[in-house]
Amino acid sequence: MFATQTGAASSLAHRNALINAHIAAVLFGLTGILGALIHADATVITFGRAAFAIIALGLVAQVQRRPLFAVLRWRELALMCLTGALLASHWVTFFIAIKVGGIAVATLGFASFPAFIAIIDLLVFRARIKVGEGLLLMLVTLGLVLVVPSFDLLDQGTVGLLWGLTSGLSFALLAIANRRAARGMDALRVAFWQNLVVATLVAPFAISHLTMQELTTSDWVYLGVLGVVCTGLSQYLFVKSLEGLEARSAGMIIALEPVYAIACAWWLFDEQPSLRMVLGAVLIIVATLVSAWSSAGQTSGH
Repeated sequence: MFATQTGAASSLAHRNALINAHIAAVLFGLTGILGALIHADATVITFGRAAFAIIALGLVAQVQRRPLFAVLRWRELALMCLTGALLASHWVTFFIAIKVGGIAVATLGFASFPAFIAIIDLLVFRARIKVGEGLLLMLVTLGLVLVVPSFDLLDQGTVGLLWGLTSGLSFALLAIANRRAARGMDALRVAFWQNLVVATLVAPFAISHLTMQELTTSDWVYLGVLGVVCTGLSQYLFVKSLEGLEARSAGMIIALEPVYAIACAWWLFDEQPSLRMVLGAVLIIVATLVSAWSSAGQTSGH
């Protein structure tokens, strides 16, 4: 009887963890959708997202009585500035990619980040490239060749993909910095300070754009959802899912983010992908899943 109850509880916990991970993946995918819905410059969207995330994270820390403003050591402060700058770069370039090339192209460009991580590990840290990583690079490269509308810098889709790739590169650098330098630090505190750095860096640009164009009520609502739900809640659900799933399994679910994003864009904006884009997307997504499987799911979306 006890064994049956234990097994049922374990099965329920596993199912809830799967649900949490898939909801987190959907919310991460909605980032691009909201970026397209908000009629504002990329720096305004980034600032709003960071500002709302700061408020949400601050409230959570207050409820949990976790100190956010304890004195940072010089090394920790430098790390927060570096990772915050990388996060700002990632968000701004991603939202530019959304505005220029559309949701599908921007999301698939960003999804190349595992390949950038492999390349950086190879070139900077002299890590040996494994067979699986070589396959990853080949799949991503072929997928991007198929996704790009034309090799013409006058084509908006091509320009959007380049911005998406830039977003993927900055996210790869951020992931490596967090993995190698931020290990052992309180995740909530790291997220709070990174968002604070983001807001500080983009504030001058965002304010200058806001003086020229006012946001509508719906824009503010979307920004709030982006900062609180697609940043704070999605990160919480992902971490919560790790209580009942292996990190590798959770990471593979999060790697499905482009699928959810493209599906939502197709449904909401009628952004129907071409057959060539679908084939490229399949290759990139397969590569991302392979990367998540081999890296034990250390990425947590964006």
